[in-house]
Amino acid sequence: MKELALELVKEAINAADPYKAVKRVVKVQGNKLIVEGKEFLIKGGVYVIAFGKAACEMARAIEEIVEVKDGVAVTKYGYGKPLKKIRVIEAGHPIPDENSIKGAEEALRILEKTNEDDIVFVLISGGGSALFELPEDGITLEDLKRTNELLITSGATIHEINTVRKHISKIKGGKLAKRIRGTGIALIISDVVGDNLEAIASGPTVKDPTTFEDAKRILDLYGIWEKVPESVRTVIEKGMKGEIDETLKEDLPNIYNFLIASNSKSCEAIVKKAKEKGFDAHIVTTVLEGEAREAGIFIASIAKEIAERGRPFRPPVVLVFGGETTVTIRGESGKGGPNQEIALSASRKIRGLNITLVAFDTDGTDGPTDAAGGIVDGETYEKLRSEGIDVEEYLFTHNAYEALKRVGALLFTGPTGTNVNSIVIVIIGKL
Repeated sequence: MKELALELVKEAINAADPYKAVKRVVKVQGNKLIVEGKEFLIKGGVYVIAFGKAACEMARAIEEIVEVKDGVAVTKYGYGKPLKKIRVIEAGHPIPDENSIKGAEEALRILEKTNEDDIVFVLISGGGSALFELPEDGITLEDLKRTNELLITSGATIHEINTVRKHISKIKGGKLAKRIRGTGIALIISDVVGDNLEAIASGPTVKDPTTFEDAKRILDLYGIWEKVPESVRTVIEKGMKGEIDETLKEDLPNIYNFLIASNSKSCEAIVKKAKEKGFDAHIVTTVLEGEAREAGIFIASIAKEIAERGRPFRPPVVLVFGGETTVTIRGESGKGGPNQEIALSASRKIRGLNITLVAFDTDGTDGPTDAAGGIVDGETYEKLRSEGIDVEEYLFTHNAYEALKRVGALLFTGPTGTNVNSIVIVIIGKL
């Protein structure tokens, strides 16, 4: 079952392959560019602004499809690949750095050279919020880093985190779209639960329903309003008074957004492959959210019911859960990520059962670690105990990486070049 689990992990990642996704939806016929059936006349130059973990692969596909005049691709350290005309900048993730700002400034310089006859491809993928950034006046890079750190460890959802990010940035929340003079074609790979376009990479090319008031409410809700830098509070307060422009509130006639890969598509690919292998298979949800260790118990509880009582499905069966869970850090913590916590937490509930569970982030990096996630089965819990590991303690101190490492239960894929959230695959063997 472990071999099958690893095969299904590969299938999920392949389904989100950014290069193949772009090639699938973009074609050229004569002087026409066709994107998912919609035609665009090529009258001027074609430019590319790409940002996210899949930036280079998406940009490479565009360069093979159409002649590119100029462009920039901003991606995570270690994810850069050489391109023809498009310059590559590697930047910080999940915390932005100097190159995140350099990449955004380079993109704006490119847009300054364009006119109404030009086409600008905006290639957006997971990680874009941190990798591509230009803060509002008065907010320094250190202020931005501190705010991101506070948000990421607060327990806030990605939607809430991006609401704040959009209101302290000059390019998020549709503000990048405002700067495009010609035709803007955004190809988007979703890394947020529910695939809301305004939340993906903080929605640089779409209208935004959130406000400065929402940003303050979120910082208040998670108790970090007084902790964020003064410059951030000042920008939000000015925005609430109308002294700083709000995010984009209406659709722009020259901007077109296309969702080309998502968590749902990867989950569907897993089910298809599992059925080909002779398993009954079901997607339980693609909108899984909540605290990671609690999600692990929830998922394992369903698996246990099936394994022991044969309901609601008769084993053997494969269950697929997609989404994005969170880890709320309180006090000092060890090393790990949400998928590792799901796996470690689930190991308690599936002990002694014919169940294999793998939880992984499709980008190959779970939290601030080099592991994609964890893979556990009915024997893992006893192995942990034999190593002297108190699972409850390791969960409490968010040290799942070390626990799983000790029993060979970490999952490593390396950088995948894509990101469509996290996936949990549960294989329940015969009774």
